[in-house]
Amino acid sequence: MSKNIKLNMSRRIRRTPYTNRVEEHGVSDFTVVNHMLLPKGFKNSIEEDYWHLSKEVQVWDVSCQRQVQISGPDAATLVQKLTPRSLHNMEIGKCFYIPMLNENAGMINDPVLLKLDDDLFWISIADSDILLWTKGYALGLNLNVNIEEPDVYPLAIQGPKSEELLISIFGEEIKKIKFFNFRVFDFEGTKQIIARSGYSKQDGFEIYFKTHEKYFDNIEMGEKLWDTIWKAGKKFNISPGCPNLIDRIEGGLMSYGNDFTGENNPLECNLEKYCKTDTAHDFIGKQALKKIQNDGIKQKMRGIIFNGNASKATSQPLKVMNEDGVKIGQITSGIYSPRIEKNIGLSITNRTPNLKDFGSQDYIIDGLLGIGISRSPEDDILDSINFINSAKEKDASVISVDIPSGLNPNTGMPFGKSIKADIHLEKELRTEQAPENV
Repeated sequence: MSKNIKLNMSRRIRRTPYTNRVEEHGVSDFTVVNHMLLPKGFKNSIEEDYWHLSKEVQVWDVSCQRQVQISGPDAATLVQKLTPRSLHNMEIGKCFYIPMLNENAGMINDPVLLKLDDDLFWISIADSDILLWTKGYALGLNLNVNIEEPDVYPLAIQGPKSEELLISIFGEEIKKIKFFNFRVFDFEGTKQIIARSGYSKQDGFEIYFKTHEKYFDNIEMGEKLWDTIWKAGKKFNISPGCPNLIDRIEGGLMSYGNDFTGENNPLECNLEKYCKTDTAHDFIGKQALKKIQNDGIKQKMRGIIFNGNASKATSQPLKVMNEDGVKIGQITSGIYSPRIEKNIGLSITNRTPNLKDFGSQDYIIDGLLGIGISRSPEDDILDSINFINSAKEKDASVISVDIPSGLNPNTGMPFGKSIKADIHLEKELRTEQAPENV
């Protein structure tokens, strides 16, 4: 039987400038992220919250989304070394989604990077000890940077009416903020960064609230910001809210510590486009990531629909079984979707076929790629190439119907991984007299 578990407050768990208002608006649950309170529920049900978020507008206290501020002459150098994503074209005012890896290419976070100036960056983290990680790396490389956690308390405005609401407060300039961009606006004599972003699949904004005053002054100004938004939002049917699990899963938004950990690499997490190892810049985990790219990944994050009664929010991973009753992965986040009327989730499941399925086969036909290939195979194609080559080692003969998949059709050299064919059918037909009925 479940029971209500209370959170014992202490100075180790930090309140936010908006906590008083959150409590006044009837918060039902808190969790702790980055040593700071995060509201987890207001309405009668997660479904009610989901429908309101998809149609109206909500204000979220996401102050737990802490910033790691990196400044100084070597700031850009350090930030680039922290991620496999190239930042060479990142302009001031941009937000970049960046995977951050450990030395084994395991994911330690997937934060948003804000470029405030050429030598000033914020890494906006969901959770984890990125502050200490970054400081340690900078010290090890003897870089000329200053790394700190500034007093920044994000307040998210999410939902289809969010733009209208913020226009009513800050003016038409809000319309000019493109997705994953930010601009600076005045609020009560302070300069505030407003970004078009947020942890929902709805349109929305995040106000990176910051003052240069002491703690209690932050509370006063933070409450003034909340009250201003709340008053203006009444005509838009505003409600207090928080990240919604149904909305998050439908949007395919991952959660650090739930959907992935340091045991998962970014290729498993569908972040290939941010992980180009053929670029000149160095980064933590580069060699390990190259090896994973070359060898192929064994599992993949996927959206999943699963049977059973309407699922409550999963607090622990659920097993994913194949038709033979063998575990092939796990559901990392799951819930019932009232829109789809099915249980939905994010999952990590096996990607490579089981070799026992081909154990009795004498021949495998390779028709994966033809002469139109122009780059190294990736994703499912790369996995299939690795699989076929493994089957060949089990004494299966491999016949390529065009050229072996993965070879450069102009040079005959592999782009990366390629099929190790026993018979190259196109070559055989060109070099030998073929029967008329071939």
